[in-house]
Amino acid sequence: MTRKKAKLHIAVRKTASANSPAEAAASATFTPPTISGRWLLAAIAGVIPAAALCVWCALCLLFWQGSWQLLYHPADPNASTPASAGLPFVPIGFATTGSGTPRLSGWWIPAAAGAPFSRYTVLYLHSQDGNLGNTVDQLAQLHAAGPNVFAFDYRGYGQSRFAHPSEANWLEDASWALQYLTATRHIDPGAIVLVGNNLGANLALEFAAAHPELAGIVLEFPLDDPAGAIFADSRARLVPARLLVHDRYDLVTPAVALRIPSLWYLPFPHAQAKDSLPRNPEAFEKVSAPKMYVWLPPSQSTTKNLADEISRWLSQLPAR
Repeated sequence: MTRKKAKLHIAVRKTASANSPAEAAASATFTPPTISGRWLLAAIAGVIPAAALCVWCALCLLFWQGSWQLLYHPADPNASTPASAGLPFVPIGFATTGSGTPRLSGWWIPAAAGAPFSRYTVLYLHSQDGNLGNTVDQLAQLHAAGPNVFAFDYRGYGQSRFAHPSEANWLEDASWALQYLTATRHIDPGAIVLVGNNLGANLALEFAAAHPELAGIVLEFPLDDPAGAIFADSRARLVPARLLVHDRYDLVTPAVALRIPSLWYLPFPHAQAKDSLPRNPEAFEKVSAPKMYVWLPPSQSTTKNLADEISRWLSQLPAR
């Protein structure tokens, strides 16, 4: 018996083409999209101003962050202390944080035994340059006049805690110094005299106008327009500097509000007729409280005869 082998017919099914006829026809006629020249010009016109705005905003930010260096010039601490001038002193850390870390560093220089004005304490506000170590000669002259002297470095100066200097920070630092004298050393505000040098004089005037309880104020070479050092910089013309910088240290407004006696050390103008007296600055003229001034030649330091002038002025302060 023969077995017939069934032939296996394998139907091979042709797979359909990946593309249908309609798709094939469409692909045959496909053309890449074109960009309109008008759209391209509009995009460029939008991107360039946006990029310029970003660059300008970055310039504004950089100017805002670094403009303080145009006015304030702190220096690293140096080794000079009142001891180098033969004065006994006590290093002071005050204005502590919540963790007990002092924000500010200063010196307490007690009046000499039998000094004529030991009832007074000078709160010294140094200039925008250097640090406390650069003020030893001035502090020695103040001490020679007879009062106690308390001087400190602002934040960002000397051994005080770092912070970018500013008018607001300086006012806060001065407030902490006054609080230290009144609350810690229990000194009557009526026995405290502010002494400020250069930008520190501007600060002292502003601070004294808000504290009429103090005994008096001495201003050594206050600056007429300290903020001009910032706004006169060429970079300030590229940004709205007067909106970004808030430090002004105006003299006239606090001078009008001053209610305590003041002594002003003023530089004798260079261009001045020999037969005429120098003209007092506007701020001095605006002061209605008792006031005195001393004109000094530009080459003469305020430390020369400062002790005698301060002693004479202190002797005329009204008892409080």
